[in-house]
Amino acid sequence: MGGRRDRVVVATKTTARNAVSALGHLLLSMKHLDTNYIDLWQFHNVSTLVDYERVLGPGGAMDAAQEMLEAGKIHHIGLSTHSMDVALKAVSSGYFETILFPFIIISNEASDKLVSFAKEHDVGFLAMKSFAGSILDDAALAIKYLLQFDNVVPVPGIEKVNDIEEIYIDMSPRLCRQCEICLPCPKGVFIPGVMYLRILHRLWPEEWFLSWSYVAKSVESSRNCNQCGDCEWKCPHHLPIREIIAENLRFYESIA
Repeated sequence: MGGRRDRVVVATKTTARNAVSALGHLLLSMKHLDTNYIDLWQFHNVSTLVDYERVLGPGGAMDAAQEMLEAGKIHHIGLSTHSMDVALKAVSSGYFETILFPFIIISNEASDKLVSFAKEHDVGFLAMKSFAGSILDDAALAIKYLLQFDNVVPVPGIEKVNDIEEIYIDMSPRLCRQCEICLPCPKGVFIPGVMYLRILHRLWPEEWFLSWSYVAKSVESSRNCNQCGDCEWKCPHHLPIREIIAENLRFYESIA
């Protein structure tokens, strides 16, 4: 960003819940990005109300954020979450200027509950998972849908311009957002990997897919599933995880 820092808006995040660790993350981010300030600093993946209270409590990460805000090292504070309960509480709290939340053309949770609520409280809405974790193939449609909301900024995860035109599709309403809130599994099942098996098979050549250690790890762990339902209780999107795990394991065994 040398020579054009003033034309770039830099947003980064911290997973820390306490002030000391959060401050360390911020200083490391500024060092790596070669900048002396961050435009938007966000608390990452605050998945539960317990986590939320830790961030805002005594000695919490918010203490570091307020200190750095006053010092001019950050300019705005935001929060990232997959939980609607956390998102609604954060938006109405007065502490945050932005909320980063999944918002996808094939899911109406955000448009039904959060977009207008954020606008009402003058909180900017950053739409994550805009391409459903790189599986929607019509980028123009996905982004056009989001741009109809005047307080929403899409944050699509891409590496190259061509990626937008080469993303594959799975329009299933049972989309896993890969938030990993379902973990840890009591039986050690690597749930995010199992949930993505068929998508990964579509994205990669079959020979590569079948020899990939990530896939092997996911498949082997899925055999330990005892259908306890712990993952479904934790899933913020209420997905039928047990059913999908069984389906994806059958799919893998049909091609292996």
